[in-house]
Amino acid sequence: MRYQVKHITKYKYANKVSHCYNLANLMPRNTARQTCLESRMIISPQETHANKRTDYFGNISYHFEIQTPHSELTITAESLIDVAELRTDLNNDLGISYADALKLLKEMPSIDVIEAREFCLDSPMIKVNQELIDYATPSFSLSRPLYTCVEELTSRIFTDFTYTPGFTNISTPLSEVLAHKKGVCQDFAHLQIGCLRAMGIPAKYVSGYMETLPPPGQEKLVGADATHAWIAYYSPEDGWIEFDPTNDVRAGSKHIVTAEGRDYYDVTPLKGVIFGGGKSPILEVSVDVARKPEGVINR
Repeated sequence: MRYQVKHITKYKYANKVSHCYNLANLMPRNTARQTCLESRMIISPQETHANKRTDYFGNISYHFEIQTPHSELTITAESLIDVAELRTDLNNDLGISYADALKLLKEMPSIDVIEAREFCLDSPMIKVNQELIDYATPSFSLSRPLYTCVEELTSRIFTDFTYTPGFTNISTPLSEVLAHKKGVCQDFAHLQIGCLRAMGIPAKYVSGYMETLPPPGQEKLVGADATHAWIAYYSPEDGWIEFDPTNDVRAGSKHIVTAEGRDYYDVTPLKGVIFGGGKSPILEVSVDVARKPEGVINR
């Protein structure tokens, strides 16, 4: 599947900003199931200095500095991405058991396994505790296939929790999400990652977009899409496998990856420092994910 993604972020300030330094994680990365064909950043006012690099986690980070005084800032990310279809002919119930996965994760000397172990550790926004262990444990049995354990955990989060925009923010602790059974995709991804790490399974946060379609008979509104978050867990037998607990599905051809990290802290779409600007800037975000015919390349 080929997608054109346009992500526009606008800031309006009460006072002039004299200069700013920013980091954007808005350029889709390549993965085993995804290839970014084109990607560009358009900044207004124009950057004074800009640099694109690959960060520690393999994400494409765009650093830019603006030294021109401004009262508005617009960051536009445009990308063209090919995403592979998810295979449906595999019997995942016959995969590696949870017990064997734990054993290989501990003993297997391969580079991939060693690097995956890092995602068992606590991260800035996810700390393993007894609450997470207690919630995750019913889905995990040593004799069950690891895939089935994770699939059941995904479904339980989808069933037990209510998607409630505005109930949480980026600093809401998992303890509150667990207590109230409410949140958004970021919260559910953090919750599942914490549960998997509590069970000894490496898990990481995936940030990106998900294609949404309008109700039958209605046109899709331009800019009505949004950023999304899901998870990937590591199997010593199969590598990284992605699940979306917000929608109770395997992440597939409708899921477009922008960045991956330990949690939201590592993949924040946009962050930085401004000098001036006053209080309470107005933020507007518009995201459009559109299918493109195969073979189409923008010029």
